[in-house]
Amino acid sequence: MRIAVVALGKIGLPLAVQFADSGHEVVGVDVNAATVASVNAGVEPFPGEAHLQEKLSELVSTGRLRATTDYADAIPGADAVVLVVPLFVNDTTWEPDFAWMDAATRSLAEHLTPGTLVSYETTLPVGTTRGRWKPMLEAGSGLTEGTEFHVVFSPERVLTGRVFADLRKYPKLIGGLSDAGAQRAREFYEAVLQFDDRDDLPRPNGVWDLGSAEASEMAKLAETTYRDVNIGLANQFGLFAAEHGIDVYQVIEACNSQPYSHIHRPGIAVGGHCIPVYPRLYLSTDPDADIVRTARLLNASMPERLVAQATGILGSLDGLRAVVLGAAYRGGVKETAFSGAFPTVEALQARGATVTVHDPLYADDELRALGFEPHTLGDPAEVAVLQTDHAEYRALTPDQIPGIRLLVDGRNATDAATWTGTPRIVVGAG
Repeated sequence: MRIAVVALGKIGLPLAVQFADSGHEVVGVDVNAATVASVNAGVEPFPGEAHLQEKLSELVSTGRLRATTDYADAIPGADAVVLVVPLFVNDTTWEPDFAWMDAATRSLAEHLTPGTLVSYETTLPVGTTRGRWKPMLEAGSGLTEGTEFHVVFSPERVLTGRVFADLRKYPKLIGGLSDAGAQRAREFYEAVLQFDDRDDLPRPNGVWDLGSAEASEMAKLAETTYRDVNIGLANQFGLFAAEHGIDVYQVIEACNSQPYSHIHRPGIAVGGHCIPVYPRLYLSTDPDADIVRTARLLNASMPERLVAQATGILGSLDGLRAVVLGAAYRGGVKETAFSGAFPTVEALQARGATVTVHDPLYADDELRALGFEPHTLGDPAEVAVLQTDHAEYRALTPDQIPGIRLLVDGRNATDAATWTGTPRIVVGAG
């Protein structure tokens, strides 16, 4: 097959590599000329994705994968087009911002030719594929969906850093606007993906047709919103436990010892492109989902709550030196999307603290580019807030932060015995 992948980001590029590695001709489209040049040179434009560089080098050199900024070069004659263009959410209104996806869809429509399968993999509010993309593609191409081309929604379900493993591990969900489109999608994904055998699933691992684009859209929102709500519940339990001298981690371990409880862990922040964002996409079409809204608001409030606890213990943060440990949104990943570092720094600064940020994955100039003042372990500070559960922080000791008066461990990552004699706040530990 000839396949076009629109947007060569941290999901799109591994997908393009996966398709080409399965024996197909792939052209990636991206508006960023530097990304395109990097791909065509066989050099990964971002680090950290397992096996990406080795696969990219091989596939570009053999001619099975190339990139372009020109839709006219990639789209005409394609058997399938897969879109993984970012969708943003307004921080104030929580409404989706379709600007980038609209632009990509219009450019795609302008060059769409009969017989193409168009698959959207970007997470969407329920109803978007049918109500927004189908009419836009038909209007821009002059073609009729369901006969001259087909549209499906098939959500990406992978984590950066382990995309290729996740593509094999999880069923590929599809939902078409017609039976014919769903069949095309099944044939396409079965030709470009390989699946691990799993005996824990109710049916064989592989391509799962959910019957409609709307069901497929909801499945992605539901599986991610579940995590945000679950973390919100864990945070609620943690706040209560801390007030009553209870170790919530023992409670959660006990609860999860039977098969009907799957309580997640509490923490200072929920970051990344997915968990903080997709509940808001769900709320955009189900505004009565109060449990979803409450969990999202609670999780977003955790940095402020922990900084307030620190203020209560020390009396005041005014004039104190504070270091936030971790700019990344999760351990081991060089990514700051919706990272809790930003609201944590803001909360500390609002109380008069002078704030620096340390992260083993980021150079000083990279931290400054994010708006942070860099910190070096060994420099003094009175307050430390562990925001990211990097493996390096598990061995953190008080002598690495001379003068420390309080550790706020937002991930329960440090060893309590190591911090004996230094006040230490842990979410959910009384």
